[in-house]
Formats: sequence, C-alpha cells, structure tokens
Amino acid sequence: MHKGVFISLEGGEGAGKSTQHRRIIEWLTDHGNLVVEAREPGGTAVSEKIRSLLLDTRNAGLDAVSELLLLFASRAQLLQEVIRPALAAGKVVVCDRFTDASYAYQGGGRQLGAATVAVLEKLVHQDLQPDLTFLFDMPVEQGMSRVAGRGQADRFEIESIRFFTRVRNAYLDRAAADSNRYVIIDASVDVDQVWTQVQTVLEDMPGL
Repeated sequence: MHKGVFISLEGGEGAGKSTQHRRIIEWLTDHGNLVVEAREPGGTAVSEKIRSLLLDTRNAGLDAVSELLLLFASRAQLLQEVIRPALAAGKVVVCDRFTDASYAYQGGGRQLGAATVAVLEKLVHQDLQPDLTFLFDMPVEQGMSRVAGRGQADRFEIESIRFFTRVRNAYLDRAAADSNRYVIIDASVDVDQVWTQVQTVLEDMPGL
C-alpha cells in the first residue's frame, strides 16, 4: 500500500484537463500538501522522448500495438522515477492521464480491446491505481471544436470523430464500472464552473 495520494485526470481532446491540472496543484499546495506533478506520456527524460515520437504527425503510420507498447514503456519509467517514490514519501501525485487513457485511446479508440491493455497494466504496475480519477467529459464535437482553435494538431488530435466517440464511450464504461474511484466532471461548461465541480470533490476527500 502506498502512503501518499494518487490523483489522475482523464478525458478526451479539448476537455480542459491542463487548465484544471494547474488549479488542482495550486489548491493542494495552498492546503499544505507536498505535490508532485506528472503527465503522460512524459514526465521523465526518457518518457518525454517517447512522447515526442507518439505525438509527431510524421509517425502517422505507427502500428496500434507499437503505440500501446511505447505508452507503457513511458509509463513504466514514470512509475519508477517519479510516481512510486513520491507516493512512498507520502506526497500527493497529480498525473495528467494514466492507464485509463490506454484503455480509452488504444483499447477503445484503436479497438485493441481492454484485455490487451490489461496484460500490460498487470506487467507494469499491477495493483497500483489512482485513489481518485477525474474524468472530464464532454460531447466529442464540442471537444474537437476547442482543439481546432489551438493551432497545430498532434497525431492524436487529427483522428476522426468516430475514433473519439469510441474513446469517450470507453472512458464512460470504465467510470460506470468503478464509481468509487471515478468522478465524472461536466467539462462542457465554462472553466470556472468546471473548477467548482473539481474543488467540491477535493474538499470532501480525506487526507487532503
């Protein structure tokens, strides 16, 4: 059992995770917590190199299984270097995406299936799971409209509406199956209304 608190943020493209990630870290720090910030893919020197490879649109032909293996390679490094040591030290880890994203994007979006992802999950982190997962949910079309206003799209953002519908459905299925860990946040409203939902959850969570 880890001593710290592990919080992950999940959601499709354009859901506003990055903005809420910053606010969560500020809130936790203001309340006296020692906070470690992480993101996936990325978060270590090796993992950031994998991230660049995965997001580069020039790698459009990357095989789905290769993509999944690269993500778990990045995750294994992040767990070894950052997440496990932080939790062992009693810190709060706030991670922008974790393994739920692989179930949604590769298991659902790429249609590899949950069982394939589960094999790698068991290998890489076994029973370690976030204590709390925020799922920022919104209609796919609205999310893609937000992404369109950002500028240069990455390799995932150029995927089809059909792909992101599968991603969203996979996320919602996982949330329904584990309501003790997941909190679904309505991300379709403005940023302050989203934060109000998040803050309410944080205020009620023991140990923060």
